[in-house]
Amino acid sequence: MTPKERLRKRLIAAREFTERLLQDFHTPQEWTQQVCTQTNHALWIAGHLALIDNFFLSQIAPEQAEPRDEYQSLFGVGSQPVSDPDQYPAAEEVLTYLRDRRSALLAAFDAIDEEGMSAAAPAGSPDFLNDVGAVFETAVWHEGMHTGQLSVVRRSLGHEPINAP
Repeated sequence: MTPKERLRKRLIAAREFTERLLQDFHTPQEWTQQVCTQTNHALWIAGHLALIDNFFLSQIAPEQAEPRDEYQSLFGVGSQPVSDPDQYPAAEEVLTYLRDRRSALLAAFDAIDEEGMSAAAPAGSPDFLNDVGAVFETAVWHEGMHTGQLSVVRRSLGHEPINAP
């Protein structure tokens, strides 16, 4: 398995796990359940992951980026989640954007060869994105961090761990 193949596998596995956790949120109240004040809820996490995938696209395939200003204020870095579901779009709308942005990110990934992974990130990219490969590596660990938060929210709703016997 090449490093690129391994990285693609990780991108897919991270999203599959997130999607599995998201299956247990059904009502608007569940989607905006906060474990304690000012913590991220499932809907915020889904919207945020979609926005970040779109940001990554803006760095490596800007023609495929589809910014949503209204999502930026709701789910962007520095936004503050609130537990009022009326402040957000419907979960299905957010999930559609989440899935579309990951699909586009994977398509951009597939269009880059091994050598292209080592190409410098575009000028103006954050320091932690020093090359194209780092964009995808960051997508994996960023998703893992928020999936941990999602798991806690899910458990607060009474669900057993996914790997429970």
